[in-house]
Amino acid sequence: MIPRYSRPDMTAIWSAETKFRIWFEIEAHAADALAELGVIPKSAAKTIWEKGGAAKFDAARIDAIERDVKHDVIAFLTHLAEFVGPDARFVHQGMTSSDVLDTCLAVQLKRAADLLIADCDKVLAALKKRAFEFKLTPTIGRSHGIHAEPTTFGVKLAGFHAEFQRARARLVTAREEIATCAISGAVGTFGQIDPRVEEHVAKALGLKPEPVSTQVIPRDRHAAFFATLGVVASSVERVATEIRHLQRTEVLEAEEYFSEGQKGSSAMPHKRNPVLTENLTGLARMVRAYVAPAMENVALWHERDISHSSVERMIAPDATVTLDFALTRLADVIDKLVVYPERMQRNLDLLGGLVHSQRVMLELTQAGLAREDAYRAVQRNAMPVWANMQAGKTGPSFLDNLKADGEVTKRLPAKKLEGLFDLTPHFRNVDTIFARVFGAQ
Repeated sequence: MIPRYSRPDMTAIWSAETKFRIWFEIEAHAADALAELGVIPKSAAKTIWEKGGAAKFDAARIDAIERDVKHDVIAFLTHLAEFVGPDARFVHQGMTSSDVLDTCLAVQLKRAADLLIADCDKVLAALKKRAFEFKLTPTIGRSHGIHAEPTTFGVKLAGFHAEFQRARARLVTAREEIATCAISGAVGTFGQIDPRVEEHVAKALGLKPEPVSTQVIPRDRHAAFFATLGVVASSVERVATEIRHLQRTEVLEAEEYFSEGQKGSSAMPHKRNPVLTENLTGLARMVRAYVAPAMENVALWHERDISHSSVERMIAPDATVTLDFALTRLADVIDKLVVYPERMQRNLDLLGGLVHSQRVMLELTQAGLAREDAYRAVQRNAMPVWANMQAGKTGPSFLDNLKADGEVTKRLPAKKLEGLFDLTPHFRNVDTIFARVFGAQ
């Protein structure tokens, strides 16, 4: 985790203090269940809670013990015993280290998912606000980066909103799938511990018992979780890439907010660079980079091995912290995005009406011209306008060329042609699109 791209609430989930506190709670809840079953004295369970609950676990002390015993959970249990005293012999009865590690990871990933879902809500709120602000603001739609047909900037943002609705739903599903508990002992058979202990711990921690945990929770769950983070990160990048393109000097339809005193370049004082969205593109790459190792963790040996362990100690905090930062930054970028409707209109008009070519072609087919003939007629009147634009020359507009084409005017009189250059029909279904995305408003 790099502090530059970290937020405190998410970082805290992965702190040593949080981890050891969760480990303790797992052990203490298990002790409660064991006491109820008569396996250990109820007084021991009470002592574990009282003395362990009041303890301030010393990460440095645990690390020092681990250097000798070469086992992190044993090191923790040894340290816990320093607080609990003789009743510590009843801690970890019938359990294995994976019961603690995997259940703890489930708690941490669940908490991380809660923050990521809240982050998505911020992105959704920002997108909704700006989508309605620019619901009917005309802009050019582009395919292959080339001017295609008119759309509205609000429709662009509504599309992103729909995507982040799906992102949020995926995170909710991932949270549900990852939130399982394993207190099943060696090789997962409950040979030395009652399944009711697992049920008790799961309920106490807001988890579900893992149906079959071998000795570890199956890693397909984790693979699905990190894959979801990768997809959400890709959605972040899609919005960021759109903004980066719109901020290009030749386009300049929107740009990141540039604060007073901000500097864009160490060498060129005039620069206003899309640094935040470029940063988001890079962060998205990093989150996706953690997906492949998570997939490779699925195939463990037999009932368990620890080849997954080193991977997860890195990717779990890094992926969640990075995505949390990225989503929060994206919400802020959208909220403060500077939009230039006049420039959008100027770019829309750049090709002298060529963006209406499909409407003219379709109207010609409705008037009786074969589609291939209609396509050729429109194209031959469009290409000179394109060529003049590319050469920086002025000349007849697309509409002028059409009015001078006898094959066209034979079927479409001048007044009819002029009506085909109105933007209004392109936007007649914007309300329908918004209703699909946002519901009835």
